[in-house]
Order: sequence, then C-alpha cells, then structure tokens
Amino acid sequence: MTSVPKPLKFLRDQYDTLKATYDKLEGENKSALADIISWLGMTLGFETRDCLNYKLKGTKEGASSWGHEYVRHLSMEIGNEYDERVANGVTDLDDLIALIDEIVPFLATHNAEPEACDLLLEVDMLSRILNHVSEQNYKRIVLYLHSCANYLPEPEDKQTLQVILSINLKMERAAEALFVALALDDHEQISSIYEAAEGSLRKQLALILGDHCYYNLVEDEDDEELQELMGNVKRSNWFQNVLGKDLDVLDPKLPEEIYKTDISGDKKKLPAKTDSARNNLAATFVNAFVNAGFSRDKLMTEGADGAWLFKNREHGRISAAASVGLICLWDPDSSNEVDKYSYTKDEFVKAGVMLGVGITNVNVRTPFDVAFALIAENIADETPLVQQCSSLALGLAYAGSSKEHVRETLLEIYDDAPTLEVLAHVALSLGFVEVGTCDPELTELFVTSLVEKGMEENGLDSPFARYLCLALGMLYLGKQERAAVALAALGVVKGPMGKYAVMTVETCAYVGTGDVLKIQQLLSVCGEHGEEADSIHQAVAVLGVALVSMREPIGRAMAIRSFDHLLQYGEPNVRRAVPLALGLLSLCTPDISIMDTLSKFSHDHNADVAMSAIIGLGLIGAGSNNSRIAQLLRGLASYYAKEPNQLFIVRFAQGLLHMGKGTLTISPFHADSLLVRPTAMAGLLAFLHTCFDVKGLVLGKAHYLLYTLSLAMSPRMLMLVDENLEPVASTVRVGAAVDVVGKAGNPKTITGFQTHNSPVLLGSKDRAELGTDEEIPLSPILEGVVITKPNPASKSKGKKLTSSAAGTEVKK
Repeated sequence: MTSVPKPLKFLRDQYDTLKATYDKLEGENKSALADIISWLGMTLGFETRDCLNYKLKGTKEGASSWGHEYVRHLSMEIGNEYDERVANGVTDLDDLIALIDEIVPFLATHNAEPEACDLLLEVDMLSRILNHVSEQNYKRIVLYLHSCANYLPEPEDKQTLQVILSINLKMERAAEALFVALALDDHEQISSIYEAAEGSLRKQLALILGDHCYYNLVEDEDDEELQELMGNVKRSNWFQNVLGKDLDVLDPKLPEEIYKTDISGDKKKLPAKTDSARNNLAATFVNAFVNAGFSRDKLMTEGADGAWLFKNREHGRISAAASVGLICLWDPDSSNEVDKYSYTKDEFVKAGVMLGVGITNVNVRTPFDVAFALIAENIADETPLVQQCSSLALGLAYAGSSKEHVRETLLEIYDDAPTLEVLAHVALSLGFVEVGTCDPELTELFVTSLVEKGMEENGLDSPFARYLCLALGMLYLGKQERAAVALAALGVVKGPMGKYAVMTVETCAYVGTGDVLKIQQLLSVCGEHGEEADSIHQAVAVLGVALVSMREPIGRAMAIRSFDHLLQYGEPNVRRAVPLALGLLSLCTPDISIMDTLSKFSHDHNADVAMSAIIGLGLIGAGSNNSRIAQLLRGLASYYAKEPNQLFIVRFAQGLLHMGKGTLTISPFHADSLLVRPTAMAGLLAFLHTCFDVKGLVLGKAHYLLYTLSLAMSPRMLMLVDENLEPVASTVRVGAAVDVVGKAGNPKTITGFQTHNSPVLLGSKDRAELGTDEEIPLSPILEGVVITKPNPASKSKGKKLTSSAAGTEVKK
C-alpha cells in the first residue's frame, strides 16, 4: 500500500465510474487506466477477478512496481483463472504464463519463496522454480516443498520430490539429493548420485545407504571399506566400543534388575500357582531385549553352561536359543555364541539356533553370505518346526535384499510346504526379502494360495493365515496406486480372511502417506457392527489409520482423537487393536496423554484389550528407559501377579522399555522423518499382526515371532567420525526440533538444547547440530554416523562455548 500514490486510496468510491470510463476510453491512456482499476480490484473486484483481468489489458509495466500485496493477490487470481480455463478446455495460456514468469522471480528474490512455489503448484509448473534457485534461497525452497509433499495427492507428491531432487543436484548437494532419491525409491538416481561422489563424501553416502538398509550397491562396490559401511558391518563395533563404553552400559543386566521387585513389592504378593516355565520364558525375552546388541549377557552367553536353555519347555527353547541372536545383534562375528547350542539333537533348540543365526545378521550385509550357508543346510529339514524357523531366519537375515538365490531357496520350500504354518512362515520371509518390490510373480503366488486355502474347509481358520495376507501387503509397502492389481485379484478370496487380506494390502500400500480420504474410508470400516468372527479385518483397519497418519503431526493428532471414540463404542476387534495403534502413533515417544489412556485400559475387564494396552505401553516407551512407564509396569506386575498370561506380557513390555539399556529405537523413520526404512516397517507390521492374536500366538507356541521386531531396531545415537572413520569428541547441541518452514531469515532449528560431546543419544523428537563451526558435517542431517572435516574458514578456533539462555552446557 505504501508504494502506491496516495490519490489512488481515495478512488474506491469511483470504482464503477472508472470501469465505465475504461469501456468508453480510446487511445494510450486506456491501458494505464486498466492498471489503476487492476490495483483497486484487489479489494473491490475479487469476485469478478478484476485485478487479473485488467492487468492483462493494462500496460506491460512490471507488476512488482505496485507492491508486494498486489503481487500476492494477483498470484491468487492467476491460480483461480488457470483452474477455470483448464476445466473449460481452454488451451491458450500464454498471457497467464507471461505473468507467472514475471511474478515468480520477484517472489523468489524477495524472501517469498513459499508463495512462488504455491503459485507454480497451482498452475502445474513447479519445475520452473529451478530457474530461480540460488545459493541464498534453495534451502528455504527445498524445506517448503518437502512440507508440501506430505499433503499432496499421488502423483503430485512424487513430482514435487522429483523437483526437490533436481534442485539438490543443481546445487551439487549430493547427500541431500540421496535422501530424496531414497524417498522416491529411484534406483537409477541413487546409483548415479553415489557413483558421482568421491573420497569422504562417498563414505558418507555409503553410511546413509546402510542406515536406510539399501543394499543394492553393496556387490557393485569394489572398495572393501565402502562395502562394510553400506552393509552396516561396523555398526556393532561403533555401538558397543564407542557408544556403549562412553555411556558406561557395557555390563550385562539380569531380568531381576529390570523387574526391581524390591521396589514394587512383588515378593509380598507371591502367586498361588507359580507358572515357572512361563516366568522363565518372560525372563528370556527381557534378557534378550535389554542386552540386545551388546553380545554379552549372564544367562545365555559369557560362559553360560546352557542350563537356562533347558529351564524352558519345548517351544520356549526356540525363543531361548534365538535370544542369543538378539543379544549378538549386528555382530556376525559372535555367531559362535549361537553355534554352541547347535550340537544338541533337540528339534526345538535346533530351530531356535537357526532363528538366532538369522537375527544376528539382521540389517548387516557381508560379501561372504555366511548366514545363507548356515541356514540353507537346515531349511529342508524333515521337521516342520525347523523348516519354518529356518525360513523365517532367512527372511530376517536378507530382508530388503531381493537376493535371487534366497528367493529361489524359499520358493522351493513354499511349493512343498507340508502345513499352513510352514507356508505362512515362508510367505512372511519372502515378504521381508522382497519388501516394496511389487513383485508380480509372488503376488500371483500368494493370491493363488489364499484362494486355494479359502476353498478348503477351515483352510484359513489358522491364526497363521494372517501372515499370507501380510506377506502380500509387504510387497506393496508404500506403493499406493500400484497395489490396485493385487486388490482386484483378492476380490475372489471369500470369507473373513479375504477381507483381512484386502485391508492388509490397502493399509500397507498407503503407509506414511497421510491420505485423508483413505483414513476416512478406514474409519468407516472401524465403525461397522457385525459378528466378531467375521470382523477380524476391523483390527487391520484400526492399525491402518495409524499407519497412514503416523508421519505427519496433524493427521496423527486427529487419529488419536478418533481412537478415543473407537475405544468407547467399537466392536471387540476394534477395541483390541486401538491400544496397538496408539502405541504405533507414539512409537518410542512417551506422550503423557497416550500413556494415561493406555494405563487406564491396561486394567480393562477384557483381557485381550488389557494385554494390547500393556504392549502399547512398551511400544511408546521402547528403548527410552522412561521412569513413569517403568513405574506403571511395576504396578501392573503386582496387579497381575496371579495372572500368568498378563504377567508375561507385562514382563515383555518391561524388556521393550529398557531395550538395549536405553540406547535403541524401533522407529522406522529417519532423516528428520523424511524416510521410512522399508525393512523396519515390515518388522513392525509382523510384530503388530502377531499381537492381534496374543492368546493364540504370543501365549501359544509362536512367541518367537516377537523377534521380528529386531528388523526395526537401530541405535538412537549420533556419532561423529573424521575422514578416516575414527570417532571424534566434537561439541554437539541436542534439543527439541523446531519447525522453521516458511520462516524469514535464518531461524534456529532447535530449542531448549543441551551441549554434549559426541557420541550422544537422540530422542525421537530431538534434533542435533554442531556446537562450533570448527568442523563441517558431510550430511545435512545429524543422525547415526556422520563424517566431519575441518572447516578452513572457522572463526571459533580456540574459543570455548558458553552457555546461553537457549541452552545449557553439560560436560561429561
């Protein structure tokens, strides 16, 4: 307004007169008058789009000379005019494009990059922003487009990410470009970006690929060191000898140290009938999860004589032997700890040892395929139990790898599977190996199996049938519309399991998309009323609401509100699944309101709902050592002291809470929630679908399926290393992440920070940044292992960091 001559402010009352005069006027002044009417049209002619229409009739004088507000208003009307012309089939858009080409550079160079992006998004010309990207504004443009992509429908979301990728490539930001290429799952671009990098940057890209569990380039890389970085071979060493030693958590813990019975007073409330085998099994799981990744414990390793193994009955010995694999997670060199139990002839121990070998090799790739050699010997065993555990072990060890020889081995067992249980385990493993590939051959195979089993009497009544459906869903994880073919084929599968399969594929396909229409569709399924046996698909719909909305905060908040109503009025299948969905929405994030809700339902009169709520408490506190949840679980252990089933679930939740002694996370998101690890999400889904039937599976003979959660486990650390991959104790600020999208200037990205020396633990809502400018990180996002190099332009050498109002320095 200030850039416009004052006389124009008094022309509002003459607006209609001016328009009439324009119609009668001839000569040079007509176009000048059109400019004036266009400016007045901002407030008086918005219904008839006078601002734009008269601008198009006016002089060729730049729109920017009339002020920023005028340009913004013009942008809005251009979007409306464009939509109207396209709807009416008008193809002549040259006048609008000329105006857009004038407005976008003005906005992009005057700190209004979001408005420039909005205008180009409105007219489907976002790629033109590439011409106006500079070193000064590209970060703001990229940040804004990332936030937009979360809310755009398919295929516009992928097109937006493609533009972000092009911007990063233009600005020669290889690490940022790699993150976006991974989000697009564009194998050609990933390979191109990686191959173009050299030296330390190439090492950093290898670390990013390893963190995302992307292994397609491991075999193509000739450099052994880069192979190890991409295959996460160094993860165990860094986790134990750097992070573990720095935090002083290397000493193994016993389950009794987690239970803390002296605090909760359990000793005074001994149960009338002690189910010792069930208690021992619970202790096995707690011991495995608490000591996960440290390769040492006091029950199964460190000179243990194997006595604890045989304190478990039959199927309990599977979980006991497999627990060694979880304790030695990411450490294939410690496989001798698992092997020492392989010489027994007990089929349960043999099955557990095979599963343990698979778990040890989770998310680790070496060129030698040791895991395959060990497991393949037993996968064709005559005993179905050994077959199914060996099959599952292969799936865990090679999740996300799409290895042809692993696939062929599993398909051989699939074709000759003697029971549905073996078939389901092999299908689940194939789902892990080929996650997100949309493989047409496997799609046809799984659908055919569902149709054939559905035609048999009680063919799909087994609780294991759900894994056939889940395996099919994993093939289309995050692929949205590409799952349409599979959904159409599933239409011929009759009965409750047919609905379960359709719902599973649909929810897997839209994981993390935030699709509002899909959430509404799933909520309508949750609201249906019918027989419990015919409504098992409703549990998947409830979980689907959480899966679709879990990545963006607005959808997550709305889903939590919807779940409050479902808990009150939903059918039993719905109420049973809601606590698990709440746990998923607040994974590894102990949110007080969700914690209180789950605490309330952990005392529910329905045992299934109560057990789901207890597992939900474990999920929201997983790996956090949260004291409030620990106190709640100790109270529940006293409350359920005489209920062995519920007590087992409480103990398992305690193991989850103290997972890795507080150093691990099971969140599938990384890179500031831009990326979803497909293998981690697959492991979470397998775990949650298992928990849909706690009594039939977890409390039955299939509790070892809880170990599928190992796929989602990763260190929640930030470790800085130099260019030779040696750890460096650099100053790091860790604080709550701040949303800076669209904010002017150079705002702070964290608040309430504390200053530590690397390595440091990161919470689910934490963000880190370097405390000084002495070093330059080679990754824009400080998570996991980040390589730094000296900053030649540093201004803070020799200066000590002082505390400020925003944060506090903490010296170790």
